[in-house]
Amino acid sequence: MAAKPQEKSGESNKRKRIPNQKPEGTIENTKKPKLISKPKKLAPSSSNVHSKVAKKPFKVPKKDYQKPSTRKDEGEDSKKLHRLRAKELAEARKKKRKKHYTLEQELALLWEKMRRRNIAKEDRSRLISEALMKMKGKISEIASSHVLSRVLQTCVKHCTQDERNAVFMELRPHFIALASNTYAVHLVTKMLDHAPKEQLAEFISSLHGHVATLLRHMVGSLVVEHAYNLGNATQKQSLLMELYSPELQLFKDLVTMKENRLEDVMAKLQLQKSSVLRHMTSVLQPILEKGIIDHSIVHRALMEYMSIADQSSATDVIQQLSGPSLVRMIHTKDGSRLGILCIRHGSAKERKKIIKGMKDHVDKIAHDKFGSMVHVCILSVVDDTKLVSKVIIRELEGKLTELLLDQNGRRPFLQLLHPNCSRYLSPDDLTSLSLSIPSLRNKGESEGEAAEVDSTGEGDPSDTSIQLHEGGKKDSFKRRQELLINSGLAEKLVDACCENAESLLRSKYGKEVIYEVATGGADGILHPSLDEKLSELHEAIVSIAAQPKSDVPEEEHILEHFHSSRAIRKLVLDCPAFASTLWEKALKGKCEVWAKGHSSKIINAFLETSNSDVKELAKEELQSLIERGDLALPVVEGASAGKE
Repeated sequence: MAAKPQEKSGESNKRKRIPNQKPEGTIENTKKPKLISKPKKLAPSSSNVHSKVAKKPFKVPKKDYQKPSTRKDEGEDSKKLHRLRAKELAEARKKKRKKHYTLEQELALLWEKMRRRNIAKEDRSRLISEALMKMKGKISEIASSHVLSRVLQTCVKHCTQDERNAVFMELRPHFIALASNTYAVHLVTKMLDHAPKEQLAEFISSLHGHVATLLRHMVGSLVVEHAYNLGNATQKQSLLMELYSPELQLFKDLVTMKENRLEDVMAKLQLQKSSVLRHMTSVLQPILEKGIIDHSIVHRALMEYMSIADQSSATDVIQQLSGPSLVRMIHTKDGSRLGILCIRHGSAKERKKIIKGMKDHVDKIAHDKFGSMVHVCILSVVDDTKLVSKVIIRELEGKLTELLLDQNGRRPFLQLLHPNCSRYLSPDDLTSLSLSIPSLRNKGESEGEAAEVDSTGEGDPSDTSIQLHEGGKKDSFKRRQELLINSGLAEKLVDACCENAESLLRSKYGKEVIYEVATGGADGILHPSLDEKLSELHEAIVSIAAQPKSDVPEEEHILEHFHSSRAIRKLVLDCPAFASTLWEKALKGKCEVWAKGHSSKIINAFLETSNSDVKELAKEELQSLIERGDLALPVVEGASAGKE
């Protein structure tokens, strides 16, 4: 017990070492003093093995050695397992959620095979029959599926008529529900495309009472429009009449009428105008608010609505249609007429919206049969010629040559050169331009004050009964002058005709444009400001006509071509300046060569012309041909002048 306190006392006498303290008189080392490290482990050997437990040295066998997996590999394995488990879980959930999930997987495999282009017809028919057998009794349930509706579409397209009839019978009770489904709507339209007349009539009959509801639906309206386009006149009328009155929705027998106009239907069924107007407003207003205005059945319904609408209702519709949305409507006949009504009866602000809404679409509209008529109306009615030149004229100039050769694209230019000419516009086109809304018709506008179809008196006399209402306040000639001359369009027209004279003359539609330009337009609108340019055009045409006749039969000379010969003949009759140039530089001394075939019409024109100076130029040379019998005089003076 006495030793312990001695140890404590001994320890207290020892000098305690302070860490990092340097002894006095020593030089500072560059390296810090190393702490006492742990003793290194020695390899197992016989000398350092514990005596009591003798262990053999461990040796790793070479064959059984495996490189330990890194953390990265372990992470990738775990991710793969996680994805597999997630996929299995998703598959299990789909099986619970989708009633026909397994069937969908099977049919998807068949579909991938049957829709190939290089598959034999027999193999495709076998696959389609197998798919339809699997779907039998479940078609109405799976028609709304995103995948299976596509399988059904392929089957309906390529299956036999008996198989298609079986599909129709299964789908017949569910047509209305399927027509509003995003995926099934394509199947329904495909069924209508391949349906015989009996099935189409049955489908249209099943729409009774649901037309107005479906037209307010973005998807359902596609089915009604498709059925409307496929149906005959009676079926179209039956779909339309449901929009007129609630009585026509309830009683199917009233719908089977042959009357086309709403006014005739009202008169026969003794319907009140206020009731019809109220019902049509309730049907059409949601359609306009939702912007479902692309369909021809809607355009027809709106046209009938405008015929009975009061001033306030008609003005509201024009305000809603005026703008970029009108571009989506003018591709149909009734849509084009609605556009014309909006331009004629709209205010200056609304016309401005319509024209600005056509920006970047002018070229496409000009190529359209009905859309081009809206351009014609704008050029004939709108007084803001600066806006029209900036939007319409500038975009038309960008595709000038292409439009001049197009049947519809040339119409705006012909309207400026020769307004409302019955040679270039059909009676139906002229009727469209003369339409007006009864409730918005100007008070001072009457049938006697309306402008005639052909202001120059040319064309078919029977067409002069059609009369046009001018919507603008500006003088018609002044408006044309601002759009043609002041905008620079006329000069570009003449240049385009000079550059493409031969192609325009040989074209069925281009020849009429070059004729109007070469003659200076109606009322001489291109004179005198462009007289020099017109002389250059005459020279360009004559230089082509002066070329020698080719020996190759396939290369038809411009004087012998069917269209160009008639265009040049008309120029000889109506343009003395051109006729003189043509005679002096192309025909003088060569009439014997051109006295036969289509070119003989041009030679005869020098005898038929009413201009005495032109007649005198060719009289001597042509008289010798007449005496020899190579050229025949016209039976009646000027009888063939109106023929082409």
